[in-house]
Amino acid sequence: MMHYLIDQAASMGVAISPAQSQQLFAYLNLIGKWNRVHNLTAVRDPHKMLTHHILDSLSVNSYVKAENLLDVGSGAGLPGIPLAIINPHQRITLSDSNRKKAAFQQQAIIELGLSNVNVMAGRVEELRSEQKFNGIISRAFSEIGLFIELTRHLLSKGGYWYAMKGIYPEQELNSLPDGIEVSSMHELNVRLLDAKRHLVILKEVDD
Repeated sequence: MMHYLIDQAASMGVAISPAQSQQLFAYLNLIGKWNRVHNLTAVRDPHKMLTHHILDSLSVNSYVKAENLLDVGSGAGLPGIPLAIINPHQRITLSDSNRKKAAFQQQAIIELGLSNVNVMAGRVEELRSEQKFNGIISRAFSEIGLFIELTRHLLSKGGYWYAMKGIYPEQELNSLPDGIEVSSMHELNVRLLDAKRHLVILKEVDD
């Protein structure tokens, strides 16, 4: 299975080492173990978890350029933990208002030995950070306008929002907050996932 994951990731243009593949499987096993007690994720079949969680998270890797990334509404640590595993020099902060999910994130960081990841638990609109983030990503948090409004105080000047979506979010893009524009849009090719996936990259309009 380890080589299977390496091959599937490579087909999306994502290079992962055997050690990183091993870490990703250890992470999936940890989700499975916690899922028996806590409802971390609705997807429980191991093969589906590989496509819906790991490969889906890795599909944005080539587009996310932030050195200091905030993952909002991270839940079980998605996409932040998979991205952190394959990008050990990228600093990633996970955020979720659910305390049990935040506790899982903290445990995963310890068990996987992820020195480049930390957790900020609580409602994102109430979070305060001394250092702002030059990228904020969301996989299943809210519609785009609300995502931007709730996190605007945490984005550094010149930074980008990365909104992971299913079908092309035309309606959401027609009602963006003032001063926000789409920087780029990418249709994602998630291996073995029979569903439309898009990544919308947004920024503040240059003065």
